[in-house]
Amino acid sequence: MIKFIAKRLGSGLVVLFVVSALTFTLLYTSSGSIARNILGDQATPEQVALKEQELGLDQPLVTRYFAWLGDALSGNLGASWFTSEPVSSSLATRIPVTMTMVFTAMILIAICAALIGVAAAVKRGWVDRVVQVGAIVGDSIPGYVIGVLLVTILAIQLGFFPATSTISPEVGPEAWVYSMTLPVIALLINGVTGGAQQIRSAVIKQLERDYVRTLRSRGIGEREILFKHVLRSAAPAGLTVLSLQLIGMLGGVVIIEQIFALPGMGPLAVTATGQSDLPVVMGVVMYTVVVVIVVNLLVDILNGWLNPKVRVS
Repeated sequence: MIKFIAKRLGSGLVVLFVVSALTFTLLYTSSGSIARNILGDQATPEQVALKEQELGLDQPLVTRYFAWLGDALSGNLGASWFTSEPVSSSLATRIPVTMTMVFTAMILIAICAALIGVAAAVKRGWVDRVVQVGAIVGDSIPGYVIGVLLVTILAIQLGFFPATSTISPEVGPEAWVYSMTLPVIALLINGVTGGAQQIRSAVIKQLERDYVRTLRSRGIGEREILFKHVLRSAAPAGLTVLSLQLIGMLGGVVIIEQIFALPGMGPLAVTATGQSDLPVVMGVVMYTVVVVIVVNLLVDILNGWLNPKVRVS
């Protein structure tokens, strides 16, 4: 198992290096005259040249990348070109907001999707039909539409929740709960239906396998077969689906945070991209890639623990 984890960790580090190099290259070669973008069209060529020297843009691209990489490995992601705030500080204040929302939604999605998917696979009939219809409806409605409806009905019309975030460093847990409830519900509605459908399919596939018929012929009860054998075999497929949903959610929260005015990673990414604030953009991209790598690593470890064949392969 240790060798298996080491291989997955090594693959993740390679992916992180490749993505950072490609992102750095694309950002710094497709942004035109970065110094002029910062100074404005009225800047003289001398001022532009001085700004490029100040930012190190007069150095070769490879030199700039490895200088950035060396600083990043020591925890220094640079500073914003517009606010001079360290990128690591900007991320530190916004990551908790985004991660609280995403992981709360994913925990609820995992629990609800598992319960609904297993019920649909075992009970079949009307429960199964409701889940399949719900999956189609849930997948067809974008998350931002659900977010707008929740704000309009539950926040503006009924006043049950604040229409915009009340999260700030000095507020208590109650403000976090009130500000996070509607965004989490928006993500939950989008995620549960699709996750339940995939878990349903995985459980049905296992229930139709020969080993289930063999266990039944030996007189083993349905409850034991389901919880001890079927769910363990169906879990890798469910974990994979949930991990893909989490990765997709990291992109979807950009719009959700904009709708609910949450001070998370979404507004930071939108603002930095619009200003061509490349150090901040690099920081956001690296944070996202690290989260994706960690999630995939955890899913691989769980799959390897549940299915020894994965470790061998």
